[in-house]
Amino acid sequence: MRLTLRQLQVFRAVCESRSYSRAADEMALTQPAVSLQIRQLEELIGQPLFEYLGRKLYLTPAAEALQRASTDIFGRLDSLDMQLSDLQGSLQGQLNLAVESSAKYITPHLFAAFKRQHPEVNLELVVVNHAQAVKRLSVSRDDLLIMSQVPTDMDLEFMPFLDNPIVAVAPAGHPLCQIGDLTLQDLTAYPLLVREPGSGTRKASEDYLRQKRAHFAQTTQVASLDALREAVVAGLGVALMPRHAVHLEVAHGLLCELPVQELPLYRSWCVVHPRGKRLSPVAQAFFAFIRAERARISALATRFDAAPTAHRASG
Repeated sequence: MRLTLRQLQVFRAVCESRSYSRAADEMALTQPAVSLQIRQLEELIGQPLFEYLGRKLYLTPAAEALQRASTDIFGRLDSLDMQLSDLQGSLQGQLNLAVESSAKYITPHLFAAFKRQHPEVNLELVVVNHAQAVKRLSVSRDDLLIMSQVPTDMDLEFMPFLDNPIVAVAPAGHPLCQIGDLTLQDLTAYPLLVREPGSGTRKASEDYLRQKRAHFAQTTQVASLDALREAVVAGLGVALMPRHAVHLEVAHGLLCELPVQELPLYRSWCVVHPRGKRLSPVAQAFFAFIRAERARISALATRFDAAPTAHRASG
């Protein structure tokens, strides 16, 4: 088989976009040129790579196998490039990092601290929910992934490095903001705003509320972390949210963090990769940085701390 790197690049673009036309735009090619490259690949492999069901493009089993192989090939080439740079005395390359949505607030500060040590390293950051994070881990899509609630049914290497406190918030002026000491039961008289299915924060919160027998009669689902925060500010209900995600709104008086006895609910942020995955030199350096600098990372996170404000409004 005489596959070319160009063919594999085009193939990966089609896999990512699930569209010949979008892959052509991404690769600065014409659509017929993309079709030709895929057809040549199929002739070499002897099997079809894609099939249409309706108007949607799906990967065949052969394409899934080729996708895994191409990920390994390009990963090794990236690693070689980084190793050659390292031999020249500086770490260079790109860190492909995926993070669960509520980690997107701390991650840029984390990478900035790392980049001060390695100024020639760049970041490609993808923000996903928990379910998408698990799927990306299953195909080793990223160099590293930052998540909470690491799956126990997958063979993963992970390292906890920072607390992820989940707190209750309400809009400024809400009746609960006038009470100095609350329980989860006190919140159940009001609508609860929740994330979409697949959110790690939603799953952790639902499990905890069930454990504490706190049942909300009315819930409203909101499709993203940012939209959820705005829905609380708008007065549509209360929510359990990562403290990191609401610190600015609390600091500026748009939200109040409710002093609930059973909260915060603590989970840990972990840096994760499949066990046995060949890490690039940049990924190795980032993993080592997190291991060595946990005290410094905790200090970075203090900027997101916000004490409950409800007791300030009482009286």
